Amino acid sequence: MKRFPVGPALALALLPSAALAHPGHDGMVGAAAGFAHPFGGADHLLAMLAVGLIAALRGGRALWAVPLAFLAMMGLGAGLGMAGLALPFVESAILASLVAFGVLALLSRRLPTALLAGLVGAFAVFHGHAHGAEMPETASGLAYALGFVGATALLHAAGLGLGLTARRLGPAATDDAALPRETARG
Repeated sequence: MKRFPVGPALALALLPSAALAHPGHDGMVGAAAGFAHPFGGADHLLAMLAVGLIAALRGGRALWAVPLAFLAMMGLGAGLGMAGLALPFVESAILASLVAFGVLALLSRRLPTALLAGLVGAFAVFHGHAHGAEMPETASGLAYALGFVGATALLHAAGLGLGLTARRLGPAATDDAALPRETARG
């Protein structure tokens, strides 16, 4: 995208508080606490919107493969966090994911879907670990997980909507001749 607003997005992603915004959800339990968690910090909110945006900008199989890769690997990371297994550099990886997802959004039309899904999935483990490790002690693991998976899917859908709209309205949408086409295998 030739006019993608990189500056404001990068500035927001580099704010020190972006990766340290995981408040407790006082008074919430189960699915409500899980659903609220992704909305409680700019890091999760922006990353999950970006996943949908990346998928929409790539198009084709990426529309489902990229968000599903994130959800699946986020589930794995959440299980690790809920089990109390340590994962190094979680907050740093979450912050790095914001920068990486910005780059992937810019390059999404030129990268294979499998690569996009793999990179997004690798970062999703860290996002999931944060969700699982920050589960309130009073929350049911299954209900909490269903809540944050539902919120994540909703944010992915919002990012997809933004990306599909940008593709329709943006000047880059008319200049696709030099870009690789996704094949039935891609």
